[in-house]
Amino acid sequence: MNFTILKATAKETELIAPLFDAYRVFYQQQSDIELACSFIGDRLQNGESSIFYAIDSDSNALGFVQLYPTFSSVSAKRSWVLNDLFVSDAARRTGVAKALMEAARIYAIETDSKGSSLQTAYDNDKAQALYESLGYEKDSHYITYYLSL
Repeated sequence: MNFTILKATAKETELIAPLFDAYRVFYQQQSDIELACSFIGDRLQNGESSIFYAIDSDSNALGFVQLYPTFSSVSAKRSWVLNDLFVSDAARRTGVAKALMEAARIYAIETDSKGSSLQTAYDNDKAQALYESLGYEKDSHYITYYLSL
């Protein structure tokens, strides 16, 4: 499958929003394309995230990865939270996910970052295998806590 990886601008909101909606549905959320458009549009318009997307020669969006900036006080450097990675069913097992992850890695280097972090479900074996094949390591030093509000 031939595809290109591009960095999204606010102009690509409507192209990426259906993928973002499908990503949310994958995580048991109700489909809401208006919410997807609004959320993605706001992140891109306000410079609050960086999104890379894969597109084929027919201008079909195949997948995306979304990164949020964070900062380490200890290292006094930026890091990226790789929050979202999604590839459409039709484009799975074609190298799209790996190419999106590579774009995220290169972007982290270009922005002089300390690194990238991500989380995935304990039972998402396919994603874990991909991440580990790309050099990501499971954290054994820190315990994550979360406060739901």
